[in-house]
Amino acid sequence: MAKLYSAYLFRGKDKAIDELRTVVEDHFGHRVTKKDTKQIELGGGPKSSTVNAWFFGKTQRPQSATLEAAGRALGFRRQWVKMKEEK
Repeated sequence: MAKLYSAYLFRGKDKAIDELRTVVEDHFGHRVTKKDTKQIELGGGPKSSTVNAWFFGKTQRPQSATLEAAGRALGFRRQWVKMKEEK
């Protein structure tokens, strides 16, 4: 069973999957397709089957390095930003 962290809670899929999906959709200008995931692979990212499992399958907690590789294959990188304080 995966370790739970009180500073990062979510149900279902990791929020990073949705963030990457948004980047991919913005990059290609439409909803993600399996053709797009193949382009990520061809660009040096993870296998399209891996990305398909994130977006369309059961994968809930992808590895950080693999997410990073997928974004970089499209010319993007992640950046840490200060969270807004909740009231």
